[in-house]
Amino acid sequence: MAISKDLLEILVCPQCKGQLELTEKRDGLICHSCRLLYEIRDDIPIMLVEEAKPILE
Repeated sequence: MAISKDLLEILVCPQCKGQLELTEKRDGLICHSCRLLYEIRDDIPIMLVEEAKPILE
């Protein structure tokens, strides 16, 4: 079971309240403003800033 489209529409970054984008592999949510990746584990997005991974580019 994947994350529902309805849930994706209401989720925002807990740090900046900005829009999130689903990764291509559908295994995480990216906040481009904060440059953070929020993982999705067992179809549950982990929306804790402390557990987010920084995006290195």
